[in-house]
Amino acid sequence: MEQIIFYILIFCIGTLFGSFFTLAVHRIPLHQDITHKRSYCPNCNHRLSFFDMIPVLSYIFLGGKCRYCKNKIRPRYLILEVLTGIVFLLFAMSLNINFNSLNISKIVYLVFGILYFTGIIIIAGIDKEKKQVQKGLLVYELVVVCLYMIYLYTVENANIYRYVIYLFIFGIIEFLQSSYLRKNKKDNYIFSILELCMIMVIFEYEFIFIYTAGITLFTIGFVKILKKLLKNDKTKTNLPIASYLCYSNILVIIIVNFLACRGGL
Repeated sequence: MEQIIFYILIFCIGTLFGSFFTLAVHRIPLHQDITHKRSYCPNCNHRLSFFDMIPVLSYIFLGGKCRYCKNKIRPRYLILEVLTGIVFLLFAMSLNINFNSLNISKIVYLVFGILYFTGIIIIAGIDKEKKQVQKGLLVYELVVVCLYMIYLYTVENANIYRYVIYLFIFGIIEFLQSSYLRKNKKDNYIFSILELCMIMVIFEYEFIFIYTAGITLFTIGFVKILKKLLKNDKTKTNLPIASYLCYSNILVIIIVNFLACRGGL
């Protein structure tokens, strides 16, 4: 019974995070505050009340419309809330946490995993819309993985050398990114992708990133072929590579956890 209550709680937390993600994906590119400024309707700019912001339920009870201007609310808000709840639920289930014999390492990994997924999902959402990786989100992700790295080194006696090597590589990429920024007055998308890759490698093991990169390349190839078949291939349209990387990384982490916790790896 405790297990079921725990999973329901995780799903509800996921939908709350999903509601925040929709706000963050909209506001961060506009350089708007995401923590103190109240949520508002993007159509009429009316501030939303508490009952307007209950994940999933508000959308259903309001019939997918704003309470004040009656304009339709984009379904993506509901979809992202539900999908985030499912992702958080699957991640928790993949760790096979047993309340009869709690494993502190799994609980810590669950917390850091949720924090890590938070940045990854927002990066994916913004990249899908704007084809850009926000520097602030990369910094957030780097802080999360470094804190987790410190925990692993101090508590679980993990090998610190692999982390130092990848942080050093990240530093080199950041130096190159800064040099490019000074010359061109804008970040280079490829450098941002490389920094994102380094963060993924630091948080998880190399083989997980290899699977992530493989699925990403397969997805990109499939999308390109599909566009050509549909005669919708615009050569000047950049694919959201960071978005594909993030979604693939989440999928691989959950699958690998399921296999590892059940003796499949």
